[in-house]
Parts: sequence; structure tokens; C-alpha cells
Amino acid sequence: MKPYYGLDDQLPSELKEKLSKIKRLALDMDGTIYLGSTLFPFTLDFLASMKEAGVGYSFLTNNPTRSVADYLKKLEKMGIVATEDNMYTTSLAAIDYIKTHYPSARRLFLLGTESMVSQFEKAGFESCADDPDDVPDVLVAAFDPTLTYPRLCRASWWASQGIPYIATNPDRVCPTDQRTILVDCGSICRCIESASGRRPDITLGKPDPNMLYGIMDKYGLKPEEVAMVGDRIYTDTATAHNAGAFGVLVLSGETTLETALKVAGDAENNPAPEFFPPDLIVRDVEELGRLILASRSQSAC
Repeated sequence: MKPYYGLDDQLPSELKEKLSKIKRLALDMDGTIYLGSTLFPFTLDFLASMKEAGVGYSFLTNNPTRSVADYLKKLEKMGIVATEDNMYTTSLAAIDYIKTHYPSARRLFLLGTESMVSQFEKAGFESCADDPDDVPDVLVAAFDPTLTYPRLCRASWWASQGIPYIATNPDRVCPTDQRTILVDCGSICRCIESASGRRPDITLGKPDPNMLYGIMDKYGLKPEEVAMVGDRIYTDTATAHNAGAFGVLVLSGETTLETALKVAGDAENNPAPEFFPPDLIVRDVEELGRLILASRSQSAC
């Protein structure tokens, strides 16, 4: 079924029924509730209306540049009240993965910001130096706006040496309200691949469904009771598809309506599309909030 797009509450009955069942929103952050450092003017009202309606929310992000503590501080400055229980970042996903699959690993070569590194150190890991004699147990590549050429070269070297290699997220670019392109983890890994001939052993974060599975387990929810909301088809709505959840694409970030509808059209004719179309396309979370409230109101009648 093609995703529904509209700027009113005249949804098809099937979508109304699905929206009325949603008990928790998994909210992407950059491009969904804010853009860069700018909070969307409707975000606080949206969150308040969802809380009042009994719809919970968790913040998921593929951006590992900040620790959980730093993300909470950023949200607090924007007026958003949240706790560690509301947050799940790809840094946490990488930490969980390493502890599960490489339990003896302690020393990591990290392409990441100081804030991200502090999250790994808090979890008990040590950061290796840019030194050929300081051999890491695992190489971790992430979105790193502080990346320097020597560290990129060292990461490529460790990749070429067969060190276990993890990428925190597949995003090619990071949303921004500035006139530039922010090269993200996926593009950094492409550079390492070109230099070393090796791709990451695993790429975590969205669209990996484990972030949503964690929310379902924590709150005792079924897939159809969770909506993944974000601005990217190749991460956010793909995550919803992979977890069996409801996928909502907002047009307030990276993806344009033209691109979304093209992907939807391609998916109808392609049994294995690269991207998964959303169940619902909305202008922004303000639009989504109105549709959820309307669907729940009509369901109660």
C-alpha cells in the first residue's frame, strides 16, 4: 500500500485504526524535533499533547557525537524534560554490541567526538592513541566532526589489518540548518573502504531494528503499538519496517516529498527495494500529533 500523505485529518479508515493503537512514539531527533541547534516551534506543544493523551515517547538518534548526559543537557536547554530512560543512542548500541560479541575487548580505536569517547569510557573501555604500536581490540567509526586526517589514516590502517570493525550508523550526511554538507558516518566508512578495501563488519543504529525491540521489551508493547517517526527513509522508516512497527516520515528534515513518493512508487514495482516507504507521510510532528489525536478521538466514539 502506498503511504498516505495529506495536511488534514481525512485519513483512510485503515490508517486511522493503526494510529489509534499507537502507545509509544520512537522519535528521531535531528530533523524531527529540532534541526541542528534550532528547536522546531511546535515541538513542545506536540510532546505535551502526546503526554496528555497517554502516548509515551522515546528519543532515538543515529548521531553519536554527544553522550547521553550531553543530549539530556541539550534537550533541557530547549525546554524538553527527559531522563536517561528516554534516550537510546548509537553509542549505547555499539557499547551493548561490543560487550555481547567481544566480551574481552577493552581497548578501542574510536573515530568520534570527546563527548562520545566519554560515553565509552563510562562503560569501562579505553581509547587507543594514534600509534601503530597501540593495537586496539575493536575499531569503531562514528560521525565525527572533529576528525583529523591522521586519525582517518590510522582507522584505515586498522581496518586493513583485520581488527574487528564496527560502524555506529549508516547515515551519509547529518541534517543541518547551515549552508553546508555535514559528512556523516556512512560517508566516512566509504572513505575507509576505498583506502583499505574493507567495509564495517556491522553497521549499528537505524535501520537495525534492535533499538525498537528494546523499547518494545521495556514497555511491554507489540510492534503495532509503536510508531517510528523520523525524516529519513533509509534509516527511520526502514527501522520501522524491520521491526514490524508503524513508520512515519516527517518532511521537516532530509527527505523531500518528491523523494518519498518516488521511493514509494519504486517499492511497488521492486520486490526488494533499497529503501522502505513509510506508512504515513506528514509535514512535521505537529501534523502527526493532530492525526493521532483525531484517530484516538474517533476510535473512542
